[in-house]
Amino acid sequence: MNRIVKIGGATLNQIPFDWNNNISNLLEAIEAAKAENINILCFPELCLTGYGCEDLFLSDWLSEKAFQKLLLILPYCINISVCIGLPIRIEGITYNGVAVIDDGEIKGITLKQNLARDGVHYEPRWFNPWKPSEIKQFEIGGHQISVGDLVYNLHGIKTGFEICEDSWLKERRPGYRLKEQGIELILNPSASHFAFGKSELREKEVVMDGSKILNCAYVFVNHLGNEAGRMVYDGDIIIGQQGKTIAVNERFSFKNFNLLACDIAFDEALKTTVDPVRKEKNEVFARAASLALYDYLRKSKAKGFVLSLSGGADSSCCAVLVAEMVRRASKELGWKKFCEQLKIPSVKSEKEAVGMLLTCAYQATKNSSKATLAAAQELAQSIGAKFHCWNIDDEVNSYERKIEVVLGRALTWETDDIAKQNIQARTRSPIIWLLANVKQSILLTTSNRSEGDVGYATMDGDTSGSLAPIAGVDKPFIIQWMKWAESELGYSGLSYVNNLQPTAELRPQERAQTDEKDLMPYSLLLAIEKLAIRDRKNPIDVYKVLLDQHPDREILKNYIKKFYRLWSANQWKRERIAPSFHFDDMNVDPRSWCRFPILSGSFVEELAELDQLP
Repeated sequence: MNRIVKIGGATLNQIPFDWNNNISNLLEAIEAAKAENINILCFPELCLTGYGCEDLFLSDWLSEKAFQKLLLILPYCINISVCIGLPIRIEGITYNGVAVIDDGEIKGITLKQNLARDGVHYEPRWFNPWKPSEIKQFEIGGHQISVGDLVYNLHGIKTGFEICEDSWLKERRPGYRLKEQGIELILNPSASHFAFGKSELREKEVVMDGSKILNCAYVFVNHLGNEAGRMVYDGDIIIGQQGKTIAVNERFSFKNFNLLACDIAFDEALKTTVDPVRKEKNEVFARAASLALYDYLRKSKAKGFVLSLSGGADSSCCAVLVAEMVRRASKELGWKKFCEQLKIPSVKSEKEAVGMLLTCAYQATKNSSKATLAAAQELAQSIGAKFHCWNIDDEVNSYERKIEVVLGRALTWETDDIAKQNIQARTRSPIIWLLANVKQSILLTTSNRSEGDVGYATMDGDTSGSLAPIAGVDKPFIIQWMKWAESELGYSGLSYVNNLQPTAELRPQERAQTDEKDLMPYSLLLAIEKLAIRDRKNPIDVYKVLLDQHPDREILKNYIKKFYRLWSANQWKRERIAPSFHFDDMNVDPRSWCRFPILSGSFVEELAELDQLP
């Protein structure tokens, strides 16, 4: 006899403790699964409350209410096994659990054994790990329930769990003990944040390798969308068996839920497999950023975006991403659903929708060029954004004259270079904020990660805004992505921008200001950043790694010293960067990835040692 069971995963676009949204998505997915005759359905980790509840997980009421909501779902789970993630608080301690519901009854709650504590994750702050192999009985919400390291018989299949981080720690993964117990199916409900290349890593190391080593069928189910503001989830559902991938869903969906299922034969050789899905990095960025912006807009209940469009690469990138958000979301959802979710009047074209959702302003000074004005205007018009242009010289001059009276002298470029640059950037802030407030819209700030590294931004100036969509990616990536977007996505309006040298345009034009002249070559800045920040190397080790690529040793030393000094001096700026999306395998947002002291020794001794090297 060959046992064939239909196994499914459902990814959900949830919101922290938004009970109506979260339960509605769960019930819709359960009904869809029952319509497809799915026998076993797995949802993502902590999907009932949302993964991003943060310190609310330490409260008593959140877990209590989550369990009450779980009981409301039981009647919808007749003739199906459903696995739902939720926090469980027992004797004042919170655990990360998955409730297994079979034919309307709770069969047990499996608790997570390994907690994610690196990169963007801080799970040990909220949860305690459960002890391997331990099973206990507790009264939860008036119900006597088995909790812990459980194994279930679901539709005749011996089933166990690895919850997200459980599967990444190879030496401690629960799957090894499950294998010893003859497990046939492992379900992995996850909240695995998006980063470039991570989906391929999950498919290979978690599902393919896991199902082969553990000799089982394996189902990985991730969250979907921008759940809580910073992390983006790609909605991965991956089903594998004995080292092969047999089903993968379409990632980055704009829908409330996404369902994937397939029949799995448990008593004969595997017959059907699919090739691993690979996406080009530029396309993946477009998908991730579009979904992140869309969810941020609809969940914040704002009416659109406002952007100070300078004609440079960073602000232009933000504008294109909004246009791409409109293109991709409307294509998948249809115009009716798109307009309903964003609460805008009915439209029928991408340009019309962009015009309703994006307002841009070019804020000129006497140091601005005709080239950047043309670039900004051409791009805005090409995508349909509303475009305004005004001059801020009067306001800048007013500020400068007041301070000159206080100082009793004139401000000059020779003595006050940075101050004269900063006042231009800061003067742009109040008026663009005013426009955003009046329009009840999100003000986008255009800082990128490379600028965050070295503080190459004016605080309360070009950093002003409530959302920084590209602060998680580096400048070289943005520059090449813009060229890709022009050629591959058809944004012809980028032709002006892509032909300009990146510059802040804050000094007089005869001074020929460029970003790389102010800082260093962006390619080298990126190389130093990865070694110093991502890999946490000291200045000497960075120098030794880069020496073969940069034969001029003194120039290399000077750039390394400049990076570390600027990095140390500008932590206070990074503390105040607007919320940003996590896209890469690192970022410099101290609230989600890289913590560094505001006051420090600034690598003085280490940089002095670097100077002594040949």
